[in-house]
Amino acid sequence: MVTRISGLASGMDIDQLVSDMMKAQKVPLDKMKQQKQWTEWQRDSYRDMNTKLNELLTMARDMNYQKTYISKKTTSSNEGAITAIASPNASKGTYSIKIDQLASSAINSSQTSLSKDVTNKIDPNKSFADQAGLFNKDVTDGDFKLITYGKDGNAKEVTIPLSTEDTLNGVLNKINNSGAGIRAFYDSASDKVVMERTETGDFNKNGSEIDFDISNPFLSNVLQLDKTKEQGGTNAKFIYNNALQVETTSNQYTINGIQLNFKNVTSSAETITVETDTDSAFDNVMKFVNKYNEVIEAINGKIDEKRYRDYAPLSDDQKKDMKDKDIELWEAKAKSGLLRGDTSLSSGLNTMRSDFYAPLVGALKGFSQLSDLGITTSSNYLDNGKLVVDESKLRSKVAENPDAVAQLFTADGDKKTKSTMGIADRLIQTIGNTISKVEEKAGKTTWTNQKFSLGRTLDTMNKQIDSFQDRLTQMENRYYSQFTAMEKAIQRANQQSAYITQQFSG
Repeated sequence: MVTRISGLASGMDIDQLVSDMMKAQKVPLDKMKQQKQWTEWQRDSYRDMNTKLNELLTMARDMNYQKTYISKKTTSSNEGAITAIASPNASKGTYSIKIDQLASSAINSSQTSLSKDVTNKIDPNKSFADQAGLFNKDVTDGDFKLITYGKDGNAKEVTIPLSTEDTLNGVLNKINNSGAGIRAFYDSASDKVVMERTETGDFNKNGSEIDFDISNPFLSNVLQLDKTKEQGGTNAKFIYNNALQVETTSNQYTINGIQLNFKNVTSSAETITVETDTDSAFDNVMKFVNKYNEVIEAINGKIDEKRYRDYAPLSDDQKKDMKDKDIELWEAKAKSGLLRGDTSLSSGLNTMRSDFYAPLVGALKGFSQLSDLGITTSSNYLDNGKLVVDESKLRSKVAENPDAVAQLFTADGDKKTKSTMGIADRLIQTIGNTISKVEEKAGKTTWTNQKFSLGRTLDTMNKQIDSFQDRLTQMENRYYSQFTAMEKAIQRANQQSAYITQQFSG
């Protein structure tokens, strides 16, 4: 470490002198840091564009599904009794449904209160041992078994371990988590336990659906359950189109691509109507067009943005002498033009325009290209290729032939021949390629710098900055060494002068 002596002998401000001398030497370092800052801004700007492209890519993938264009909507004459959800493949029309019986779950509950004294009820969160004498019957260590039956008719047996150190709620939770398909809970108001099947339906194969082994009398004696008192589950029963009688274990049933949801029995037949949901398909296309316009506006704005070369990133020293508003205005200019003229982005936009407008080979006449649906490019050159929609024509085309609209977007053609690919598939390919090219330059936040070009450039800059800072430190030390030598020399001269003066005065 260099010994630094301030200007006691010379009377000079050595620190200020060295600082002034170093200012000129630091100019190249400031420029390096400015270039590094600009490169970081550029990297972040590329990543912002990729975020927008990824949003568009996600929507393009959604547009590559037939269900986006051929969805169905349903209405019910009695929403309180029955509702329905139609798949895209469901046939349009009206369907008659009469519900004779709802599906229910088997249920059983304690026949009497669990506590000996209703004025001193048990605590379900305290151990059985701590509450000895409060239950109608004492709890003993051991296992008990539960048996349930499923739709396949097979029995499922589970073993529940039991200890006097357990709590009532703890044991009930063991039952709930056993996989037996039973929901068990303690109701403090009635002082009883309830056990019911988690699925509806009549699975009674052996007198009860919630069967248990009485070798350990915990369920029968302590919880006061009697399996012969179980209220068994029931199946749903309905009549389809006044002809087909159907029985099902659930209150949900799918027939002819229509999912029926039963809520109440009906005294007469109710009507389910299935129609093509043209509004949904129209809205999906409009959302995609709007997202596309939003993305190309953002990208074109960056590609065409003016570069102000006189506005370099500010150094920390420069910011000290500026107001926050002035810094904000300066940096807005400094950040302008980060992606100006970028070929990866501009090439991607040009290809996307071609993807939209190239006709689809094999498409139905009148549905072979986007303009057939009323979607065209804006005539205003300032819009840079934004799409304009004739909403009336688009809605009419979707209603006329949703399958043909779906084919235009989703056709699965030869990946090497774009004319055979649907619009969505083309865009997925183009957007994906553009994102990859941008990532080669700017990477992702999860990547190391060595995986992308700007990252490697930043690593090189950091090494150069570190190296230059080492040189500046050496230079500063050299200046201080020289001034220290001067101070020592002046000090010796002063001492000699004082000695001589003293001798003459003597």
